[in-house]
Amino acid sequence: MDTKRLAALAVLTLLPLAAACGSEDSGSGSVGPGAAASVTGAYWTVDDITVDGKKSAAPDSAYLRVADGGKVKGNLGCNNFGADAAFADSHVTFDQMQSTEMACEGVPGSFEQTLARTLVDGDLSAEVDGDKLTLTTADGDRIALSKQEAAPLKGTKWTITSPDTGGKAHLTIDAKTGAVSGSLGCNKVKADATIRDGSITLGTASTTRMMCDTSLMKTEKTLLGLFDSTVKYTIDHRNITLTSENGEHVNATATE
Repeated sequence: MDTKRLAALAVLTLLPLAAACGSEDSGSGSVGPGAAASVTGAYWTVDDITVDGKKSAAPDSAYLRVADGGKVKGNLGCNNFGADAAFADSHVTFDQMQSTEMACEGVPGSFEQTLARTLVDGDLSAEVDGDKLTLTTADGDRIALSKQEAAPLKGTKWTITSPDTGGKAHLTIDAKTGAVSGSLGCNKVKADATIRDGSITLGTASTTRMMCDTSLMKTEKTLLGLFDSTVKYTIDHRNITLTSENGEHVNATATE
């Protein structure tokens, strides 16, 4: 892990303390009908963030969602986070933020740091225009988000996030044939699939025969364990969890 990533993660680990300090003044806050009704319950992907006049595009995986009770969960681009949201009129504050400390290939730690700090930067104005949401700090920094519909099981490219293959592993279930195809991180894979009652029965995997990095081959072995068996699946908007018969979990996110 490089020095910049370590510095970024060091900042993220301080977020719970910083957010807790900020929450002393804001209190629990009353939930106003305006912003709360418009923002809660939806899945908001982060489009970009503008700080000090500089706009930065967000990674595809960055999002947030606020439940009716004010509990927030989301992703900063690589790391998952949780927080508490309090609404008042057309404003929202995010307190008690905590995040994981993973390192992901291709996701700058500086973006995660900037997004996290902007989210906990006190009272944010929340402006909803159709399927667009803009969160703005008192200093004028902005987070632009878009409402996104839940991903269907079939026809979606599910990119594996755990185990980590750096975004190289993905699976898609064909909407017409029901067959599954994709990549295990190194080798391509195909198999028959039957879907019923929250489970997917995967047939024997047909794969290419390439040799790759040792860590990738180890991950491929884990993913191959899903085949020739029945796995349970749960979809949380644009995230899916596959649970094998022996209880192992594979997580993926919709990328197309």
